Amino acid sequence: MPRAGVPSVLRGEIAEQPDAVARLLGRERGWTISYARSLARRDIRFVLVAARGTSDNAARYAQYAFGVTNRLPVALAAPSLTTLYRRPPRVAGALVIGISQSGRSPDVVETIAAARRAGAPTLAIVNDASSPLARAAADVLPLHAGRELSVAATKTYTAQLAAVALLSRALAGRRADLEELERVPAAMEAVLRREKEAEGAALHLARAGRAFVLARGINYPTAHEIALKLKELALLMAEPYSTADFRHGPIAMVDEELAILFIAPPGSRAAPEVSLLARELGGRSRRLLFIGPKRAGAMSMPAVPELLSPLVAVVPGQLLAFHAARARGFDPDRPRGLSKVTRTR
Repeated sequence: MPRAGVPSVLRGEIAEQPDAVARLLGRERGWTISYARSLARRDIRFVLVAARGTSDNAARYAQYAFGVTNRLPVALAAPSLTTLYRRPPRVAGALVIGISQSGRSPDVVETIAAARRAGAPTLAIVNDASSPLARAAADVLPLHAGRELSVAATKTYTAQLAAVALLSRALAGRRADLEELERVPAAMEAVLRREKEAEGAALHLARAGRAFVLARGINYPTAHEIALKLKELALLMAEPYSTADFRHGPIAMVDEELAILFIAPPGSRAAPEVSLLARELGGRSRRLLFIGPKRAGAMSMPAVPELLSPLVAVVPGQLLAFHAARARGFDPDRPRGLSKVTRTR
């Protein structure tokens, strides 16, 4: 556990996220609009995304961003098909996107390179614009998040979400949609000012043995990302589920020792369903936590357009994982068994 008074690199990078997202939008809005116009001249019928780890959760977000905004189906690539089985997917009609913090995972790089060789438009969304992934793709959308020193990804993740939202909205060609996105950093700042809520909620996880993180729809990727952070940092066995899938079996595991985090941002279409499930489980677990509207015991967040809410809702989840790690006696800057760059082949 870190010594008292020693600043945390991870906590500092969580605080950098509003500036990182604003910087990405300021530097890449014009290029992304031009790139979207070039894609409009092609017959793009679906999007294929290759990613690993935290970036996989940004890829899950892409399924909703392109699906809602552009009505484009999004498939998550299985990079092992390209590297282990030598059977890269057919990519006719696809926009193929690689999403990565480092751009150095060989299987993601090779998936993008194979798609480019097959003639598909390829884009790298990556923090390192000189990385192998950036070189493999025909075009690059840099994240401009600055060097990320913490092992657990935070600011690069929210920058990835912002990049996906920027591209999907540029493809739609509606200026008002882009202006909504530019107001997101202020909402992230508002959440950071409420850190005490996450610190208090983390105490409920100090002695929890297991946890579920539940959401529905657009924040389903947020559930995956927060569960990952709880595993990485707090060594808590946290599993993400859609509330719909949760009713198909996993609900049987709920008992009074199980912690459950519900994600239902203000105004989301899924909020009534999530709230109903929370009421049903209130008598079976004494460790119920919430990210959503301001209420007693919740980690609150301001209302933003639902499709952009994952950029804001993940921030209290990151703070929760940070404080849960400390409450459980672990150092969030030195997660066990992890390194910053993981190279899967």
